[in-house]
Amino acid sequence: MAKTKVSELDLKDKLVHVGRTAKVVKGGRRFNFSAIVVVGDGNGHVGYGLGKAGEVVDAVQKATEAAKKNVTKVRLQDNTIPHDVVGKFGAAKILIKPATAGTGVIAAGGVRAVLELAGVQDVLTKSMGSSNPHNTVKATIKALTMLEDITTVADRRGVSVAKVMHG
Repeated sequence: MAKTKVSELDLKDKLVHVGRTAKVVKGGRRFNFSAIVVVGDGNGHVGYGLGKAGEVVDAVQKATEAAKKNVTKVRLQDNTIPHDVVGKFGAAKILIKPATAGTGVIAAGGVRAVLELAGVQDVLTKSMGSSNPHNTVKATIKALTMLEDITTVADRRGVSVAKVMHG
């Protein structure tokens, strides 16, 4: 996970989920809120953050700050990803497949937020296992960090790019 200078990026943020917990006290219920926010520049940088507070606005603000401290670089190829990849986090499993131009982002919830803010425009996804927004966001980012472009693979194997492409 390569850290990047956040101050240089033009980050947009997206609220993925707000959760509410209740603590029962003598006078009734006391509520707390947790928020998951995804930030990205639409050009290969994306991050997520979790914030908890007594008010929704404060939780979202904390989550946004946390997300900006957790930005990673993602390898993209044109407007899609270089190859199929599966990310797992907890019981959440996310399959991401490259798609032809014009397909759009076929994803929902946290997965869509992460992919759009990372700058992916054409991709197919499948969410398996848990649909917990915390874990789906983390699994998606984990999958995106596992992506490799063809030159990296060729260098690692010590062969030419043509050999990697055609077996």
